[in-house]
Amino acid sequence: MKSKSPESEQYLSASNRITGSIVLVIGALGLLDVLLEWRTTTGLMVSAIIGMFMVLAYVGLIRPSVTLSPENVLLRNHLRDHRIPWSKVTGVDVTDILRVHVDGGRFRAPGVQLVMRDLRKQRVGSRKANAESSISKAEFVVNRIETHQEQYAATSGGEIENGWAVPELAIFGVLAVIAVVAAVVR
Repeated sequence: MKSKSPESEQYLSASNRITGSIVLVIGALGLLDVLLEWRTTTGLMVSAIIGMFMVLAYVGLIRPSVTLSPENVLLRNHLRDHRIPWSKVTGVDVTDILRVHVDGGRFRAPGVQLVMRDLRKQRVGSRKANAESSISKAEFVVNRIETHQEQYAATSGGEIENGWAVPELAIFGVLAVIAVVAAVVR
């Protein structure tokens, strides 16, 4: 759990963040290598492609999270953000990932997910999940969301807001254009 303020709680997949950070460091080392041995348009094309993979790693592994505040629950998915007021939340559960139910639908949140190893252990009836398993962590987040829903549903209002991950999409688009132009000029 990572807190932005005393009233805000953020939940995310630590293993995904670690893996994403490792990929970003490897990508940065690749960019450094290209920079040190500049190869004109070929170097520019390779740099843009490495940058695109770094954006994909960020979007796929680091960006997803669930943030609880007194006003709403913010689900940051790979390319979309969903800001749901507590008055609109009708339920929450976990299948393979967290699902927040609203009237007429549900939103999936890959920031909180179950690890297949923990699911297999649960299915074969091995011992109760320990406090470090993904099942226990997901159940904790479900309990926190239910608590927030009960506590803040009467005072929160508004509509569900959906938005795209504009900075990430823009950076990816610019890098894709640079890679194509560099490939054509080369």
